[in-house]
Amino acid sequence: MEQTTMPPATVTESVDFQDRALVLTEALPYLQQYAGKTIVVKYGGNAMENDELKRSFARSVVLLKAVGINPVVVHGGGPQIGEMLNRLNLESRFVQGMRVTDSSTMDVVQMVLGGLVNKEIVSLINSNGGRAVGITGKDGRFIRAKRLKVTHKTPEMTVPEIIDIGQVGEVESIDTSIVEMLQNSDFIPVIAPIGVDDAGASYNINADLVAGKLAEALKAEKLLLLTNTQGLLSKDGELLTGLNAEQVQALIDDGTIYGGMLPKIQCALSAVGNGVNTALIIDGRVPHALLLELLTDQGVGTLITGEHVETVSGCNG
Repeated sequence: MEQTTMPPATVTESVDFQDRALVLTEALPYLQQYAGKTIVVKYGGNAMENDELKRSFARSVVLLKAVGINPVVVHGGGPQIGEMLNRLNLESRFVQGMRVTDSSTMDVVQMVLGGLVNKEIVSLINSNGGRAVGITGKDGRFIRAKRLKVTHKTPEMTVPEIIDIGQVGEVESIDTSIVEMLQNSDFIPVIAPIGVDDAGASYNINADLVAGKLAEALKAEKLLLLTNTQGLLSKDGELLTGLNAEQVQALIDDGTIYGGMLPKIQCALSAVGNGVNTALIIDGRVPHALLLELLTDQGVGTLITGEHVETVSGCNG
């Protein structure tokens, strides 16, 4: 029988193989460092709306679980909620960036977050070889919530005005047992940010806040917040990273951090001040951003450490 032989690799192919091998060996110390550790990921923005990014996110999460890391996914869904409200001819109103949530809107929030969005993410992870289970904070009442009080004050007012924005909540406490049970059974928890109070009322909670509080409760190794930007940028547009609490506070004071980035930074600071090793704000527009940030020397966002951080009250404010 005539033997067939493989043609010798060209120089170009050899270099490509070496590059791939280098990438794999570069990941080794990170795999060893994070083995058995919990990583909480807030999933949202472009990464949830672009098909290619959805697939790369799902495959990244599956890979992390396969190599012994425990990812926990907390997702948002603001655009999807807005789209559904429009289809139902229900008005979307916002106060200080938060959606006013009456009982009808809360029904839509639960349908979209706990149903459509949550199950799509679960399906994506499962279809890429993972074992995901979707839950909301109402399951087992593991996210206890209370109504968020929003105040408004002008220089002319002697006392602040309290604004009722309905069933918008903040995290009061988290029972981690259901998440830990799923992790120990080799499942990937996918969590919709809906909480419940002692009377059984449901609350819509900001996903960044839930991710931060959950990372604290689980004593996670890392909290990763996916955004639609490179990370935290200086006034000159340069990416800032390797920051501690004092440096972050200085950036808040001089106006570098403002607007929508401020709540994310506050959650990151709260997390590293309450037991989480590091928090990262990473660019969710980059395919496989999780793997690049966790398993390579090249980060894709802003790292915030717990150095010189005193315990802080939380990220709901």
